[in-house]
Amino acid sequence: MPDPPDNSPFRLPEPGIAGETAGTGPDVVLAHGLTATRRYVVSGSRALPRAGYRLTTYDARGHGESDPAETYEYRDMVRDMEAVLDHLGARHAVVGGASMGAATAVAFALAHPERVRALILITPAYEGQPSGAYDDWDALADGLEHGGVEGFLAAYDPPIGEPWRETVLKVARQRLERHRHPEAVAQALRAVPRSAAFDGLGALEEIELPTLIVASRDEADPGHPLRVGEQYAALLPDAELVTEEPGKSPLAWQGARLSRRIGEFLTRV
Repeated sequence: MPDPPDNSPFRLPEPGIAGETAGTGPDVVLAHGLTATRRYVVSGSRALPRAGYRLTTYDARGHGESDPAETYEYRDMVRDMEAVLDHLGARHAVVGGASMGAATAVAFALAHPERVRALILITPAYEGQPSGAYDDWDALADGLEHGGVEGFLAAYDPPIGEPWRETVLKVARQRLERHRHPEAVAQALRAVPRSAAFDGLGALEEIELPTLIVASRDEADPGHPLRVGEQYAALLPDAELVTEEPGKSPLAWQGARLSRRIGEFLTRV
């Protein structure tokens, strides 16, 4: 199969969201996690466009190439996702994302069920209410705000051992270096954990959409506990849960394999 057309970048003048689209076919719109960019959802994989989908990824407000904003709450990110679908001219799409992006996708599906064909939830971490671990998030925000990337990393001490720790720290540095407005990311670090994407995990029972949940094991990614993915799978009426084999690199970190698994799921549903 020939390669799909090159990525087509776009920018929404309001709310200043930067993104890119590749391929043609049914729409798949994916959002990234807190402190990441659109590069870190399927890691640049072109497997979905090659499989016949129009894949759109975008930088959340204040992240990557997107503009800073006044507020960084989930209700804002739901409006941003809606603006992206409107820009695409997509009446409906498969929507999803990683971590913060997964919570955004769920909130979007609850607010606009008629516009969602299926959900892709990668390493969900939101447990139905704000996290409460605000001191840790504020320390990261202070580090980034006052010391840049090095300040953030000095405050970042994830409880991860070898062989994963070196990879996690390397990717964290790469992600942070891609932001045009680190001060805006610092604001998001303070605001997003205090924001409610949806009210209680019981809300998941209302979503009657085919859903793929990609969870990671705790030894590599304790910030996105496997038990949360398992809770989502138990509560969502039409959910499929996948994860990597014990001791293996997380599926969520492998763009090509992750994209193929998403494509296989969408073919089935």
